[in-house]
Amino acid sequence: MTYLLEIAFSGAAYSGFQIQKNAKTVAGELTRASRLLFGAECKVQGCSRTDAGVHARQFYVSVHTGEGANAVPADRVPAALNCILPYDIAVLDARIASDGYNPRFGTVMKRYEYIIYNRPEKDPFSHRLKLHYKQPLDAVMLDREAKDYVGTHNFTSFMATGSDVKSTVRTVFSSYVERRGDDVVFSVSADGFLYNMVRIMAGTLLCISEGKIARGSIPDIIAAENRNAAGITVPPDGLYLSEVILR
Repeated sequence: MTYLLEIAFSGAAYSGFQIQKNAKTVAGELTRASRLLFGAECKVQGCSRTDAGVHARQFYVSVHTGEGANAVPADRVPAALNCILPYDIAVLDARIASDGYNPRFGTVMKRYEYIIYNRPEKDPFSHRLKLHYKQPLDAVMLDREAKDYVGTHNFTSFMATGSDVKSTVRTVFSSYVERRGDDVVFSVSADGFLYNMVRIMAGTLLCISEGKIARGSIPDIIAAENRNAAGITVPPDGLYLSEVILR
């Protein structure tokens, strides 16, 4: 049987979602909890890979139960798994999916947010949850710059070097920056993202704010198809997968 779970997690304590040898991961915790609940080996597949330290407000996971597994009604799965999982991973919903369903191949849109805590004083409650940036940020100006990401482009300039993908073309549906109190938030949605793409996009905006990259340069950076043309890769702490739409 295949269950489709909607989950949320803080990635601060994990080496990303995907199972890795000798590393604590979100998928590893879900696999352990599913084995205990269903009484059999289970295969866990996520809608996306995430880097170490990255968070998710909405994330989909399929759990394929093995032979001899307990038949647990879907509406009881969230409460049961939440009793087993650590405090920083939560199951929000569960339903039965078609056998073998993999949410990675059913995802049509993902939206990420990068949250910057923007004031001189540090905030102990946002440690590892936001990027602390002391210098004032002009969110209105950055919003104008961020609009240049929208469209179907070759985003090679915004991909970590050494990545191996078949195509570097992605369609960005929306891209904007807004201030929420002391937080400056970069939000971007697309049909898919390259490795470190959002972190480089956010880093490029910060470089524009610092005057290290000229305003209005994002179209030229995209056209360059060269990682060296873009800005820094910001830390993972402030990155959240905020919304996922499945077909």
